Amino acid sequence: MATVAAPRRFCSCACFYTDNLYVARYGLHVRFRSEQQLRRDYGPILRSRGCVSAKDFQQLLAEDAALAPEFLAVAEYSVSPGADLKGLLQRLETVSEEKRIYRVPVFTAPFCQALLEELEHFEQSDMPKGRPNTMNNYGVLLHELGLDEPLMTPLRERFLQPVMALLYPDCGGGQLDSHRAFVVKYAPGQDLELGCHYDNAELTLNVALGKVFTGGALYFGGLFQAPAVLTEPLEVEHVVGQGVLHRGGQLHGARPLGTGERWNLVVWLRASAVRNRLCPMCRCEPDLVDDEGFSDGFTREEPTTVDVCALT
Repeated sequence: MATVAAPRRFCSCACFYTDNLYVARYGLHVRFRSEQQLRRDYGPILRSRGCVSAKDFQQLLAEDAALAPEFLAVAEYSVSPGADLKGLLQRLETVSEEKRIYRVPVFTAPFCQALLEELEHFEQSDMPKGRPNTMNNYGVLLHELGLDEPLMTPLRERFLQPVMALLYPDCGGGQLDSHRAFVVKYAPGQDLELGCHYDNAELTLNVALGKVFTGGALYFGGLFQAPAVLTEPLEVEHVVGQGVLHRGGQLHGARPLGTGERWNLVVWLRASAVRNRLCPMCRCEPDLVDDEGFSDGFTREEPTTVDVCALT
């Protein structure tokens, strides 16, 4: 009896989106891990091709890199021998030590601008579009734009996971195995604000992409607390290219937009080892329903032992 081979799933290598960059101006492929590494490995040949001044070099970095040098340095430290939380916190901005909220540059400004252009083209197209989530009416799911596998999966696996493993080991930070990535849009006549909520995620990355706007600040309360008792929330202003890291269970929302348009990339990071034991939304043992793709990040496999975030 003949057997039929299962269809192969073809993939890309993350290097094509992170450290294998083509610098068109100088006609050169480079591997970019950090500014120091780029200068060391490619300084002579870049100078021979016209990249001579400090301004030339900084312009090269700004135009051709997607990930901010600060973010690459944070990720590189996180996988280095002897890396620990104390050392990592020296490389991040601590927004709130009590709430364990942090901020770090993630994308370069040119990349944010290029992504916004692609998002607007997609928004104006006739291609089918789904809502980013149950709370936002306007925005884009990254997988609909074709950027989930080539961009978001490498970002989670190679860069975010080692960072989150040090920041949030008790929330599955070192066991992230799926995500939901989407861009939310706030504009006059569309969504203007977002009420108190917590995310369907163990951990969240929220990156400001632009454009020019006033208002719309993020605000944070406690962990899994009722919205009615939200007092003196912590407010965080958006900075283009910078990402805010927080626990998915951290109560948060967005203040009303004043003027302009605000676009943010939100990545819900999930660890099945955590959520297989306790659904973050109903706070009960999950009643699993089969679905496609990453779905909501649950699996039927037995999870490894991991501590669930304390509900305090």
